[in-house]
Amino acid sequence: MSHLVSIDAAALAAGQAAGDFAASSAAARARLLRALAEALEAERESLVPLADQETGLGLPRLNGELDRTAFQLRGFATELERGAAHRVEDDPAVAGAPPAGRPRLTRVRVPLGPVAMFAASNFPFAFSVLGGDTASALAAGCPVVVKAHPGHPMLSRKTAQIAHRVIEQQGWTEGVFQFVDGASVETGVRLVQAPAIAAVAFTGSFRGGTALADVASRRPRPIPFFGELGSINPVIVLPAMLQRGVEAPAAALAQSICQGSGQFCTSPGVIVVPVGDDGDAFVSALSKALSTQSPHGMLTEGIRSAFDRGVSAWAESPAVRGLLAPARRDAVAPGPFLGEVAARDFIADASLHEEAFGPGALVVRVASNNQAIEVLQAIGGSLTVTLWGAEGENEEARALVRAASQIAGRVLFAGVPTGVAVTGAQQHGGPYPASTQPWSTSVGYAAMDRFLRPVALQDAPAWLLERQGVPC
Repeated sequence: MSHLVSIDAAALAAGQAAGDFAASSAAARARLLRALAEALEAERESLVPLADQETGLGLPRLNGELDRTAFQLRGFATELERGAAHRVEDDPAVAGAPPAGRPRLTRVRVPLGPVAMFAASNFPFAFSVLGGDTASALAAGCPVVVKAHPGHPMLSRKTAQIAHRVIEQQGWTEGVFQFVDGASVETGVRLVQAPAIAAVAFTGSFRGGTALADVASRRPRPIPFFGELGSINPVIVLPAMLQRGVEAPAAALAQSICQGSGQFCTSPGVIVVPVGDDGDAFVSALSKALSTQSPHGMLTEGIRSAFDRGVSAWAESPAVRGLLAPARRDAVAPGPFLGEVAARDFIADASLHEEAFGPGALVVRVASNNQAIEVLQAIGGSLTVTLWGAEGENEEARALVRAASQIAGRVLFAGVPTGVAVTGAQQHGGPYPASTQPWSTSVGYAAMDRFLRPVALQDAPAWLLERQGVPC
């Protein structure tokens, strides 16, 4: 019970800090974010080995991820200094009767309040304690209550200690950043139910995310739940791409499927390939390239078990022809899996549309562009769709782009979907089930917008307008 009381206390402290933090200047919050970035980099020699000890992701990958985390903290600081949090739209009064006449209306944005942030397992820096959700919430002027992920508890505690130290040094009340630990479902539920919590940011499994979203919606006063829940990330290989050669794109795709042992939310899970000799050559090259990959061990036993179940279900389907067999379940690391299925069978079997989070993919063979579109429609919401070979404009290309845009937040025309740039134009979100709020993004500087609510001030007094969008 004492642990649950600490959750309530953390949320209460965040609630008590919310008013003053919301009214703080953009410059002050920018200094905080830059100080957090500097503190992370200063502690690199202790943090990165600890992260590797708990995750096994390797020092090069983890050093790069720490760099990314510091980069996005500084990026949000720059956005604050450019006025992103305090944008104002002002419509002056117009004399006369409505509808032509109107009062003066000034549209500003106010922070939602304390955000419960659920850290992810697969990015122990960039999507964890001081990752993008924390950075964007703090930039918006919202205190954060971080729920640590049990996959890297020591790193989470160490990072939280660094954050607490920076918060104190910068002169903020401790309620601006709170940290709660605990692997149980009850911990997460209690945090979402805490009365002071005003929004939730979550990256994780479909099952866990939908359960917490339901909790958020059933509160006496429901709150927004910004969840990233899973994604298939189909890659459409068009004939124009195949005519340029198959070896290089197959090798790039194999590496993308196995990158991070397939534990990326943007890992390609369905590869749509035309029937025919060119398609056969590509599938053969992809199978060969995948067979040379050696994925490392997965982050947790739970993730590995879920992946083994997923690829076993694929392999046991009578509609799926195995191209690379799944690894033995007692193997230390998962082997890459590749299966092949006809489009009509894939479309008809909803179980084949489920994500197998790990280094595995299904090749879906299609007879036409229209059938490729039907495959996209069967998959539904996804973070990404990749279209290889759609450079020339024609009716078929326009139809594919339209279909891809309807189901994904990011449509690629070159490269692979793994790798998500932190920039203003990024959209990391998509129709359900990729995310619960498809118009929002959890990567890029527009992520701040999730935690800012518009308010129109009508005929506001001069003293309020002089605040230039900074809340009281």
